[in-house]
Amino acid sequence: MGLYLITGGQGFIGKHLTDELLGAGHEVRIIDSLVEQAHGGRTASGKNGAARTNGHSHAVEIIRADIRDRAAIRQALKGVDGVFHLAAEVGVGQSMYEIERYVGANDVGTAVLLEEMTRQTVPRVIVASSMSVYGEGLAFTDEGLRVENAQRSPQALKRGDFEPRGPNGERLVRAPTDEGKRVDLASVYALTKYVQERLVMMIAPTYGIEAVALRLFNVFGPGQTLTNPYTGVLAIFAGRLLAGEPPLVFEDGMQRRDFVHVRDVARAFRLAMEAPDAAGEVVNIGSGVSRTVLDVARALATALGRDDLEPQVLQRSRAGDIRHCFADIGKARLVLGFEPQHHLENALDDLVAWVEKQKRPRKSADAHGELAARGLVL
Repeated sequence: MGLYLITGGQGFIGKHLTDELLGAGHEVRIIDSLVEQAHGGRTASGKNGAARTNGHSHAVEIIRADIRDRAAIRQALKGVDGVFHLAAEVGVGQSMYEIERYVGANDVGTAVLLEEMTRQTVPRVIVASSMSVYGEGLAFTDEGLRVENAQRSPQALKRGDFEPRGPNGERLVRAPTDEGKRVDLASVYALTKYVQERLVMMIAPTYGIEAVALRLFNVFGPGQTLTNPYTGVLAIFAGRLLAGEPPLVFEDGMQRRDFVHVRDVARAFRLAMEAPDAAGEVVNIGSGVSRTVLDVARALATALGRDDLEPQVLQRSRAGDIRHCFADIGKARLVLGFEPQHHLENALDDLVAWVEKQKRPRKSADAHGELAARGLVL
């Protein structure tokens, strides 16, 4: 059994990954700065070096520090058998105006981590990348031409023409996005995640460290903070429904996404650390199923008993948003032996049970208002 460091380990995915590793008999060390926006004001359980067990036999060492704190990173890396790099600022819309914050935490933080890793013996690192690096997902023309860089002009978005078009303005047939699709960065967040990914995949092997990048699609499940207006869309919808407000759905709601359960994501990270053939690979982690955002909003309202709160379709888009992107997970099956076990239609009860235990906000956080005030809603 090994000792593994999780950067950002007190976050939504990090806590589930901790449980996954502990359940497999490993030991876990966490470094996390506990940014209030992402953690809802929670604090670490104890001082630095304190332990929590999550109901397992092994304790978890927690170091509260910024990922850019070189001394803390150096201490956190001592004796570890591998690193899961999850620490990052998350939020497409917010990244378009808090540029320094996102570049600093995501990219400078990764650079500090890598510099310190090169000074110690770390066999393997797994970096959390994002489906956002793809921009628009893969598409084909009716004639079968593969289209990897479909675009939407601001003028088209303003007149409500939300669907990307082919190189000659033709309609496109959407397809699952595979890892071979070219990168097309549509937001500062996407840019920083791609830099994180590329830094790890470039620097680690240079120093004999095996590296794997997991491109995560839309992660959902219990434990995602409901007070962060830039978190996952299901948590945002749940926060509004708890406050007695309808979900706000951008564009016409017909944009398609791939929603993957956080427990499946945690298992994928463990498999990426264990699979011999994963070294050097970039792998999609999703459910392999696409759903419209409007359908998901309605399904969540029904599950929470709030059918009276019909989603409010805004017919407006946000800067940095893409239209369709859902995962081809064939490579994850082949390289990691990954198979999703918690599909959205069977996992909403799990999410709802957790949501209903949370403190009901009087009013939801307003990312829409903040973005609109900055001219980032078209």
